[in-house]
Amino acid sequence: MVDFPNNPTRYDPYKAFMFQIYFGSELVAGMSKMGALTRTTAPVSHRVGGDPSHDRRSPGLTTYTSVTMERGVTHDPAFEDWATKVSSPISPGISLPDFRKDVTVNLLNEAGQVALSYLLHRCWVSEYTALPALDAATAGTAIQSLKIEVEYITRDIAVPEPTETAV
Repeated sequence: MVDFPNNPTRYDPYKAFMFQIYFGSELVAGMSKMGALTRTTAPVSHRVGGDPSHDRRSPGLTTYTSVTMERGVTHDPAFEDWATKVSSPISPGISLPDFRKDVTVNLLNEAGQVALSYLLHRCWVSEYTALPALDAATAGTAIQSLKIEVEYITRDIAVPEPTETAV
């Protein structure tokens, strides 16, 4: 079996540093890090009456872990605007019509082509860090972050494997 059907001479898997993230249809600027997309199905143990010596397991509730996204602090208000829809000191309460967003995560190949795309459905912000701890003794970049809750994840199967051409 070939790992890359459209590119049989490719042997290397895709790299984790080439990606794009969209909130709805808007590309988010400066993304530097994103947590893993993880789905967990809890096992449900049960016993069969005629075989009391051991238990059996069936799939139970499936959950999706929260995803943390990080980027350098910029003037782009995308993180703050979305976080404010869940909670704001100016207008308390949730903006019910639009506090949830669908998020698209595109994994790119080394040529910048979209190789895989995942859709994170009905997400909302549960934690927002506007500024990190500041320290004049370091030369690090100021990073802001969002922690989003995800209802479910699907792979966008309409995105084909890109055809890679020689330079």
